[in-house]
Parts: sequence; structure tokens; C-alpha cells
Amino acid sequence: MSAIAIYFKSNGKNVAGYDKTPTEITNTLQNKGIKIHFEDAVNLIDKAFKDAKKTLVIYTPAVPNNHTELNYFIANNFTVLKRSEILGEITKNTICLAVAGTHGKTTTSTILGHILKEANVNATSFLGGISENYNSNIILGSNEISVVEADEFDRSFLKLAPNIACITSMDADHLDIYGAHSELEKSFQEFANKVSDTLFVREGLPIKGKTFGIEGNADYNAYNIRIENGAYIFNVKTPTETFENIKIYIPGKHNVLNAVAALAMANSFGISIQVIAKALLTFKGIKRRFSYKINTENLVLIDDYAHHPTEINAVIDSVREMYPKQKVLGVFQPHLFSRTRDFVTEFAQSLSRLDELILLDIYPARELPIQGVNSKWLLDKVSCKNKQLSSKENLIANVLKSNAQIIVVIGAGDIGEQVENIKKSLIIEN
Repeated sequence: MSAIAIYFKSNGKNVAGYDKTPTEITNTLQNKGIKIHFEDAVNLIDKAFKDAKKTLVIYTPAVPNNHTELNYFIANNFTVLKRSEILGEITKNTICLAVAGTHGKTTTSTILGHILKEANVNATSFLGGISENYNSNIILGSNEISVVEADEFDRSFLKLAPNIACITSMDADHLDIYGAHSELEKSFQEFANKVSDTLFVREGLPIKGKTFGIEGNADYNAYNIRIENGAYIFNVKTPTETFENIKIYIPGKHNVLNAVAALAMANSFGISIQVIAKALLTFKGIKRRFSYKINTENLVLIDDYAHHPTEINAVIDSVREMYPKQKVLGVFQPHLFSRTRDFVTEFAQSLSRLDELILLDIYPARELPIQGVNSKWLLDKVSCKNKQLSSKENLIANVLKSNAQIIVVIGAGDIGEQVENIKKSLIIEN
């Protein structure tokens, strides 16, 4: 949503909005001259926006149906569009490169946007996370070429008209929307059918397209993957050539896979592997995607947005690869009651891989509580012996009691707002 706000502001429009709580992102918007209020009250809507003929209202499905301001706009015949609908309108007349998938789409689209920028392609990239290179979730460029993170939630990505696209993964998720994994897969097939030029699909997924992968037989395949001085180095085979010793400075084999997806899309767009490899050298990552907050010989604090068992496993895999002998403490805030209910066994299995676990209450986001679904229920299924529930108020004290050298904060709720305080306390303590 904030990327859309910045896009319109940069195009000379008057922009204002509502959010539930102040964050670093809302501070950034306010510094750009965008007025934001944090109480759901019609009287807080600026008079300049109360003319239905001149005002476009954009909302995310995360806003509840009983939201007073949203219902005011609907009742008074304003043009009200979902974020996905306006993104479709903005990008429909562009050459659109879209990245879809239940995991990996934010990193892949951000890598792709960075490659195009470094290759002097004047694209506008709408991203799902804050790029460390640009300190933003939008890379502003022309209105002729776009990079879009294509979100499967609420079938949003079906509003897009992609020319080049990729699908990184199709694991079961958002079952509160889809009901069954098979319905989610049908939605991805619908998305695939909308691609007008080239579709890339991770090797092994049940959708036809050019393939990308690691250590397999994909059309774009990374192999000979190794770690040297904190970097992942790998070779790539494309349909026409082989390129050796490509290097990225973001951890995890899953990020090698994301890099190969972005490489395939950029190469299909016409950018040489040599130019892509040079761009990957300067890619710094994304905030809250394996972000180092402390990185010393004796203590490491990592912040990550992971909120699905597959994503948690990818984080733990990366930690174990980078720090095979150190003790690992995970701080996890589950996101959504429905997701916790649907994947409780898988969550328990992934969290059991930690040496220690501090589990917070479930972050509800758009949902009401579900009877019997709570963090205690999840914790009881986790097999690691050193585990505990914690309130946010007691979180720092509980973290400081641990002697773990590696601390990983995981979750997509408001846990991210706690990380800086954890960092400060750890620095004082150590």
C-alpha cells in the first residue's frame, strides 16, 4: 500500500491515508508530505478528499469489513478499488514482469528490480518489502516497464496482465481464502494462463513453463553452490550458455533459487548474464528477510518475516549452514489464527529444530480468535525441551536469560517493532 501511495505522490497527486498503528513505513510516508491518521474516524478524513468525483479510494483486504471510513466511502459512491485492482490498472499498459509464489516473491521481485535498475532499464518496481539498496518498497522509473510482486492472497494477482512472469512456489497457504490447496493451485494456473510472453516455473511445480531451479535439470539451473567468506557462489546453466562463479551476499540456498528466478526473467527480458552477475554483487537484501541486527563473533541477532512453516525451515536451514556449531534461540510470533490452525503440525516440526524457543501470542491481523487455537496449543506440540511462552512485555527479559549465540526473531505481525529494543538490550548486556 505504501508503494502505491509513493507512486501517486511522485506523479503529482494529493495523497492521504489511514493505518492502524504508526510504523517506520508510515513515518517515511509522512516525511514525503502524505497525511496519515491512526484512528478510524470519518471526521479525520481531510475535507480535500470528501469530493467523490475527485477522490480515488484504495484499500487492502487486510482492512476489516466493518471499518467506518471504508464504509463511508462505499456508501457515498466513491470509486473504491482494492490494491490489486489499482496495481492492475497502473501496470496494464506497461511491459509487466510479475513474480508470484507463496514464498520467495518479495526477494525475487526485489532482486529483479535491482537488476533492471543496475542495467539502466527505466522500470518502476512495486515490491512487497523494503529494499536495503533503496530504503523503499518502490523503485521509481518510467510508466512503460513495471516489476510487480504478484500476491496470491485474495486472488489479487489475477488482476494483473503480465508479459513475463515466474512462479516460485505453490505451498498450501491462505486456506482461510481458498479452503483447499487444490483451489490455490487452480488460482496459480489461472495466473499462468494470463502470461502473454514467457512464464518461468520452479522445477517440479505442476505448471507448464520454462523452468528454473538449483542442482537439477532446469532450463536455468544453479549448481556447484558453495559458501565463501559469507557469500554464496554458484554456476548457472541457461538454455544457451554456462556462467561460472556468480556471487550473492544474502544467505541461504533458497535465496540462490530466488536469484536464479530473477536472473531467468531478466535474461528473458534481454539483459546479459554478465550484466546480471555484476548487479547481484551489489544487492544488499530486504529488511526483515534474514536481516542482521547484530553480527559479531560472539553474538548474532537476525530478524526475519517468515510466517509459514516452509519459510521458517528456510530460515533455520540458513542459520544452520552459516553457524553449524552455535546454539540457536528462536523468538516466534504466529501470524493468524487460521494459519496456526491449518499448519499447527508443520509449525511444531519446524520450531522443534531450534535449540530454544520463545513463543509469543498469535498476531490476529484481520481475524477474530478461533476457539482452542492459541500459542499454548502450538507450544505443547513443539518437541524442543527449552521452550516457553512469553508476553511482549517480558520478551526482552526472557531473551536476556538465554546464553544462545544466535538469536532469530521470526514473524509477520508486530514482532518487527520489538527488534530494535531487543538489539539495544543485547548490546547493553554484552
